[in-house]
Amino acid sequence: MPVFNIHHITKYEYDRPVKESVNEIKIFPFADFTQETLHHQVNITGQPDIFMIHDYWGNRTGMFNLKAPHKELVIESKLIVRALDRAVISQPDINLASLKNETTNNLSLLELSKITENDLRDKINETVREFYKPELPLHSIIEKCGNFIFDEFKYIKGITTIETTVKEILDHRSGVCQDFAHVMLEMLRSLGIPCRYVSGYVCPNESGMRGEGATHAWIEAWLPGAGWVGNDPTNNVWVTNNHVKLAVGRNFRDCTPIKGTFKGPARQSLSVYVSVGYEDGHTFEEVNNVKMEVLPGTDELPEYIESFAGQQQQ
Repeated sequence: MPVFNIHHITKYEYDRPVKESVNEIKIFPFADFTQETLHHQVNITGQPDIFMIHDYWGNRTGMFNLKAPHKELVIESKLIVRALDRAVISQPDINLASLKNETTNNLSLLELSKITENDLRDKINETVREFYKPELPLHSIIEKCGNFIFDEFKYIKGITTIETTVKEILDHRSGVCQDFAHVMLEMLRSLGIPCRYVSGYVCPNESGMRGEGATHAWIEAWLPGAGWVGNDPTNNVWVTNNHVKLAVGRNFRDCTPIKGTFKGPARQSLSVYVSVGYEDGHTFEEVNNVKMEVLPGTDELPEYIESFAGQQQQ
C-alpha cells in the first residue's frame, strides 16, 4: 500500500493591497476506507484561525478570514497519506433495472442521477448511443463510457477554463480531466446512474498518467452492493491506489479546492505548485501559472472580487 508525500502550494499575488479575504478550502483528504491520513499540516499567510465543518457531501471544509491588508496569500498543504487497497470491480449481474429502485428511494442518489443541463439532453443522448447497449451490466456501461471519452476526446491543456460548458466540450471533443469528468457525469446521469465528481491527486510513480503533478478529477458511480466506485476517464482506468481523494460533489463547484473573495480594487495572479514524493525517494513536481481573467481599467475595478477556484483541474 503506497504512501505519498504531497506538497501543494496555492499562491495569490495582488498588484496592490487587498483586505478582508474570506476563503473556503477543500484540501483535506476525504475520510473513507480507500485512504489513511498519516500527517497533514496547513499553513496560511497570517496564520488565521480555520473554522472546520463537514459540508452536505461529507467533505472536510475549512473557512478563514484574512482581515489585514496584504499583497500575497499563500495556502500551503503538507500531506502524508497512505492509499489502501480497493475491491476489484466484477459484478456482471447488476444492471440498470436493479439500480432504479435503490436510486428512487434515496434522495441523495436521486439528486446525483439527473442530468444537470436540460438543453444538453439531446446532444448527450446522441453521444451516449455511440457506446451504450441496454443489455450491458452496470459496471460495463461505466467502463465503456470511460473508454469512449478516452478514445474520442483529445487531452489538450489550455483550450478550456473552469467556465467551459459541457456542450462546448462535446463540440470540440477535447480538454483536460475536469472537462472529461463533467462529460462522463452527464452521460451516466442521462441513463439514470447516480454519479459524482471527485477532486484529488493522481500519483503514479514510474508509469505516468495524464494529470500527474496537479490537482486531478475523476468520477464515482453508485453500484448496488459495492457503493461508490471510481473511474478516471482521463486515463481510462478504474480508480486505483494511485488516486488520492480530497472532495466529492455534483460537479467542480462543489469540490473547488480553494475559493473566496477579497475587498480592494486589485488585479490578482495565481500560481500553483504540487509535488508528490514516493517511498523510493523519487519526487514529481509541477508549477502551473494560471492565467486569470483580465478585468477592465483600474478605475473600473470592483471593490469586491471573487477569486473563485482559480485553477482548472488537469
